[in-house]
Amino acid sequence: MPVAAHFPSVVITVLLQLRCPRLGIQPFVRALCDVHGIAPRPYLATQFSVAFDIYLAIRARVHTRVQVALGRNTPNWRLRNACPACLYKLEGEAPIPLPLLATIDGNNSLKRFWRREREEFDADGKSVPGASKERLDNRVVPGDYYLPRIEVDKWSKEGLEDLMRGFVPGSEVEDEGEGCTERRQNMREDTTARAYGMYDETGIFPALCRHGFVLVVVDMVKSGELAKYGFAITAHLIHVLGELGLGYDIGCKFGKMVQMHPALSKLAADNNFRALVGAFHGHAHNRRCQLSNLATYVSGMGLEDLEGCESFFSKSNALAATTRYATAFHRQQAITTYMKHADTADAYQGLSVLLANKYRRALKIKGTLPLLRETMASMGVETRSVFETWLQKERAYLASLTKEPTQETLQMEYYQKLVNLCDHETRLNAIRGVEAPFIPAPQDTTYAEAAAQTRRIETQRRHAEEVHAKTLAAVQDLEIRLGIEPRWTPEDREWVETAAMLRNRRYQRALDELEGLVVARMFELSKVNMSDTGYKLRKHIAKALQARSKGVKSALDTYNAAAAALSPPRTPLTWDQIVNYAFLSDFDLLREGREDIRSEPWAQPGGRSAMDQHYKLLRADEEIARLNLEIPRLVTYMADEEAFLIHHERRLREEGSAGLAHQVALQRMERGRFNALHMDRLVKLSKEPGFTASLLRGVGMSDAGLPQDTAAPRDEEGGEEVDDGGDEDVDAVADTLEHILRVTA
Repeated sequence: MPVAAHFPSVVITVLLQLRCPRLGIQPFVRALCDVHGIAPRPYLATQFSVAFDIYLAIRARVHTRVQVALGRNTPNWRLRNACPACLYKLEGEAPIPLPLLATIDGNNSLKRFWRREREEFDADGKSVPGASKERLDNRVVPGDYYLPRIEVDKWSKEGLEDLMRGFVPGSEVEDEGEGCTERRQNMREDTTARAYGMYDETGIFPALCRHGFVLVVVDMVKSGELAKYGFAITAHLIHVLGELGLGYDIGCKFGKMVQMHPALSKLAADNNFRALVGAFHGHAHNRRCQLSNLATYVSGMGLEDLEGCESFFSKSNALAATTRYATAFHRQQAITTYMKHADTADAYQGLSVLLANKYRRALKIKGTLPLLRETMASMGVETRSVFETWLQKERAYLASLTKEPTQETLQMEYYQKLVNLCDHETRLNAIRGVEAPFIPAPQDTTYAEAAAQTRRIETQRRHAEEVHAKTLAAVQDLEIRLGIEPRWTPEDREWVETAAMLRNRRYQRALDELEGLVVARMFELSKVNMSDTGYKLRKHIAKALQARSKGVKSALDTYNAAAAALSPPRTPLTWDQIVNYAFLSDFDLLREGREDIRSEPWAQPGGRSAMDQHYKLLRADEEIARLNLEIPRLVTYMADEEAFLIHHERRLREEGSAGLAHQVALQRMERGRFNALHMDRLVKLSKEPGFTASLLRGVGMSDAGLPQDTAAPRDEEGGEEVDDGGDEDVDAVADTLEHILRVTA
């Protein structure tokens, strides 16, 4: 590839990047210098960058011409056909709920440093960021992976907080995520809304289907995860693809924001949009939120965990080393090129593996049905419909814990004021009982000391009287508000019952503190073993864990003390129980409600395990039903795509466009190299007991991507291509043989 337009003196003959995204220009150029035995030169990196840009531009131009020749240049064609298993629909398919499942999330690894002049100082001595010295580059990366910034900014709303204040929940589902805000950093507006002075683009915000294909992506600009990024992606996907189930680590809050958005709420409601919480991040949400938003309890979700973004980020983070100091164009070009390669060479290559693993997992879960029946028999449960009743009871119980009744709150406040009043009266009587010291004659040397002591006693008495008067006024005010005529005494029944309620409140507050510390500990433990975590960060997290463990032990002691004060006392927790909690929602069952649920079957460990197994079996049945649609889609897509590209390759050769025909053949081979592997894996899967999907070729719908009217003809039995009896062109045979030998090599 030449590096100059007319008289190049250097050409680049080797390119290697997509399989090692962290490989930057500088080390690659130095490697070329080592291969050719020359000393590195500073200008070689610039020349290589020019050659690489030309190379990618030529490939993009060729791809565009091929798409035009194939009739695939309509708007959003790539998005409508991004995933064969999700989007290549067949005729006669049975409808399923949430036909498209996707996941979104923000990632701040792919930040780009903002080149600026040195900071300046204003008249007040405050530092002011220097002027930008970014190189002007108006080039636009081809393709439709990225949503333009101007399109994303249309969804920013300055008055979003005011709109949320005026939002009134209309059902119990609206506020089920209450309490999740404190656990998730990207829910905090003061954190996510602030701009970063060092960077321009501060990360990416992609949307992926459940099979790992990239649907669309936006750049986060001078901010963290703002609502406008999710709004823009959601609106675009609904407009293009229709009904959608979207997983997000803050899906509980994001769903409410979509419902109240003036421009998005109707569109989302008309297309049955559903915001959900991923399986991993759902552990940090309270139990009530999980019952409404976690995939395990949502009908139609199957066994999907909605955590595909985390796997994608673990690979794409390798790009950070090469994009941190790149220009805006080169950064976006590198990300787009990587995503295109990941879709073609990774997501498509592993599609059959993913489908087979999902099917085997669903069959394995279905194999636990006899064990569940044995458990039900031992518990005296006759039908699995009882588990649905248990879930409703659990939801109703957790709803009763969200807010304390006003009457009970006032009663507890009145009780506390009465206790304070008794303490103040005791202290006041004690001070009044103290006699003033004898004051000797002024000429006595102890006169000053006695006078000072007398003043101290009088001051204490005056302060005690003032505090007593204020407390008495508060008690009288509460008596009027509660309608209490005779003042409570420690012997009254109301006094005893309210004292018990106050002990329960202290118990729950101790439980909240313990839960928050365990939440932080669990997430830090996950970061310690995360790939690409440096040594210093691991040491820092380890020290934080040591300090947090002391805090957890202290909170555990406080909790056990509060639990022992209850009547009857609750079973104390041990350190081993705390560190082994798998789900943070287990804490919700420790909460003390207005009814004792310890005897309820759904609150027992065995009952909860059986109920969870019941819902896993339901989701396994749904997963198999979904896979029984996706597997025939993949089989049909492979056959239709092969026939379609062969047909157009012949047509282009007949029309004299040998170059385009050659590129169509390369495109056919690009994905066709994996088709034999896909069929081999699916055939092996079909031999396992319980497999019910079809491996026969179906009939694709005309709007599913491939134009049916231009596809290769079929025989009457609907399978193979019909031989028209003509002799193939000798050059075409030679080219095909050359391609086969090249792939084989």
